[in-house]
Amino acid sequence: MTDNRIFNFNAGPAALPLKVLEEVKASFLDFEGTGMSIVEISHRSAAFDTVINDAVERTRRLLKLDDSFHVLFLQGGASLQFPMIPMNFLSGDRTADYVNTGTWSTKAAKEAEILGKKIRVAASSEDKNFSYIPENIRFNNEAEYVHITSNNTIKGTQWRKFPDTGGIPIVADMSSDIMSRPLDMEKFGLIYAGAQKNIGPSGVCMVIIKKDFLDRTKDEQLPSMLRYRTFADKNSMYNTPPCFGVYTIGLVLKWLEEEMGGLEEMERFNREKAGLLYDFIDSSDFYLGTAEKDSRSLMNVTFRLCEESLEGEFIKQAQEKGLGGLKGHRSVGGCRASIYNAATREGVQALLKFMENFEKENKT
Repeated sequence: MTDNRIFNFNAGPAALPLKVLEEVKASFLDFEGTGMSIVEISHRSAAFDTVINDAVERTRRLLKLDDSFHVLFLQGGASLQFPMIPMNFLSGDRTADYVNTGTWSTKAAKEAEILGKKIRVAASSEDKNFSYIPENIRFNNEAEYVHITSNNTIKGTQWRKFPDTGGIPIVADMSSDIMSRPLDMEKFGLIYAGAQKNIGPSGVCMVIIKKDFLDRTKDEQLPSMLRYRTFADKNSMYNTPPCFGVYTIGLVLKWLEEEMGGLEEMERFNREKAGLLYDFIDSSDFYLGTAEKDSRSLMNVTFRLCEESLEGEFIKQAQEKGLGGLKGHRSVGGCRASIYNAATREGVQALLKFMENFEKENKT
């Protein structure tokens, strides 16, 4: 840790790489010799053109995207994408399949229903309190897309392998695991991710959309700001973009490329961190994992204590030891360690040491 910094296990806004924060700090008053902060420069300036184009190109390199994809930076977070997607792609009698694996999947489907769009819940894990990822799903061949949430921050589940949709484009909310592993982008028509969990600060949403999927839109009756084509045609610059957010994302992507060595290495490191925590939880009868083993998230490790009355004290003492953000989501309680890309091995090891000591002191 540096100075007063704690180990941050918050689910979002979440930890950013220390190297990125130091670079932000160094350039905040005078960005690239402009004599202005990054939050002051014009979005129409050559300096910001460099910022946004660098973020786009780093995204392309990391995910191995060719020119058949747009990379966009939008406002409104991932939640605005819940209605935007059906508004753009489900005109008339068009329909889509949704897979419900928890809170965010539920909200995405609800927004489509509010708009009166035709959707079908093709599969759900609600029967077991969203503790697993469904398999062997039968999709509607007439569906325009299949919507999934790749990682469930609240329940601690994650798609290990993306579903076989028979060629139907996947639309994925990847807010909490974007850039955590390589992807076969040919499966996807659209990916969206609120930045604040794994790639940047709050206030910006990354959208990656395949051009031929975008061509399916029937958006003539939509307001300009709710059309994907509006932003694709203007390189995300139709209006003032979230400049600081885009800048910080660019720095995180630079860190991923130049410090971590790309997404293959990032995935290896994420598996290592998660493995340390899950192995310890599995070896203990004091801590209980909440997600089924074959569906466990590499990003959000969710667990309960055998005596739930101890959880408040666990979280309190952890905070006092410099381990922050371990309280589970308010809708489910319990504990949660969010170990996104920026979470360090040192932080995970400190958490394990604390968990071991807390168990010794409180086990009856």
